[in-house]
Amino acid sequence: MANVGGGFGFGTGVVGGVGVGVRPYAELTFDSEGDVDRVTQGTVSRMEATDLLVFAHGWNSDRSTATRLYDRFFAPFEGLVGSGVRLGYVGVVWPSMRFSDEPIPDFDTLAALAEPDLGGALDPLTRRALEEFWPERRAELDRVAELLAERADSAAAFIEFGALIRELAGVDAVPALVAPSVPAIFTDDVLEVCRALSVALARAGAPGTGAAGTGAAGTGAPAAAGGPEGPGLTVGGGMRGLWGGAKELLRQAAYYKMKKRAGVVGERGLGPVLAQLAAARPALRFHLIGHSFGARVVSFSLRAVPDRARYVKSVTLLQGAFSHYAFADRLPHDKGTGGALRGLQRRVDGPVVACHSPHDSALKIFYPLASRMAGDSAGLLGFDERWGAIGHDGVQAVPGAPRLTLDTALREGVPTTGCVSVDAGSVVRRGGAPSGAHSDICHEELARLVVDAGRMGR
Repeated sequence: MANVGGGFGFGTGVVGGVGVGVRPYAELTFDSEGDVDRVTQGTVSRMEATDLLVFAHGWNSDRSTATRLYDRFFAPFEGLVGSGVRLGYVGVVWPSMRFSDEPIPDFDTLAALAEPDLGGALDPLTRRALEEFWPERRAELDRVAELLAERADSAAAFIEFGALIRELAGVDAVPALVAPSVPAIFTDDVLEVCRALSVALARAGAPGTGAAGTGAAGTGAPAAAGGPEGPGLTVGGGMRGLWGGAKELLRQAAYYKMKKRAGVVGERGLGPVLAQLAAARPALRFHLIGHSFGARVVSFSLRAVPDRARYVKSVTLLQGAFSHYAFADRLPHDKGTGGALRGLQRRVDGPVVACHSPHDSALKIFYPLASRMAGDSAGLLGFDERWGAIGHDGVQAVPGAPRLTLDTALREGVPTTGCVSVDAGSVVRRGGAPSGAHSDICHEELARLVVDAGRMGR
């Protein structure tokens, strides 16, 4: 059994509803290789329900945060569904990690939302989470923490830092033209990468970068007048101002590992578990919900849905952190290739609803930057649509997929099949730098959208 990392404690079993107010509630726990905790699987299989809401959390979570998310998000559902619907609530727990300096609306204080520490030393909680996420890499993490605390004005320090990050990410120091599966963010010149990430932090409104902050409103303000470069980023300003970008590179290394893990957990873990449960209980209806990389988990679980199976009744993606071309049969820039999930929306007996928000800085700014591969002539600082996230601008390159505002979707309903994009920016709008409104998802309006997508309403 693989090490789960992230402090989730594989094998701890079901929380038993502790901290979650809805009933019946159970947690379905997976390790980093997608192996399921059989105790949690058995508990879910015995739930008395007509419809199961299956929610997978995103990257910025430990077990406590995930449970709090499920408690808050699930709370409105009982009052929204019809009398013939008996809901069961399932919280998918998979090994992610909590960045304590990346605040979550409703869960963290307003002070944390307004002034996170995006540069300098690692705070103790994040350091502990990193050690649990990479338990075999404590020596490397010790040195990473030292370098971030020292903030040396030295190219040699950045070169050492870049080598350590590659060790953590598990990638080789070869150009992405040679190893195209490795993002250029880990193989390009580390000073240029840290400069690019520092500029991105300025664009996201990070405190101390010279940009107007997003604050609690999460408005995604542009960089300060006079250009995107903040203090320490201008020519002659030295290298100390690039350590905020270096800290973001560490964050991106963790995201890179979690991104791959989310797909594995979905395809090899959640998907087969749901297929087994559906085979044993053919009348049970499943409604999949995923936030951030959790949207990747539930979407990749569709690969395990047998052809012509009809048990997945809806999929709702909340600020999904994967490509907006994922469901496309053909990519606009490569007509001979489709998206990673091409056509899988047809395995859902209902709609795939992709909620997106312009206030999500994580997906607007950092996702395309981290996803860009070497060989793209636009370079690291480009933010073209090729690398966009589905949670930033919805489903792309799927013919006939409608685009709705949240108000329209709630007033008129969503289509009964296929992909649909819903601009949820009217409610998904709060959060501090660097992620903006990425985690601002606990709203009754979004619960109502899930109910409508699953045809569970009154």
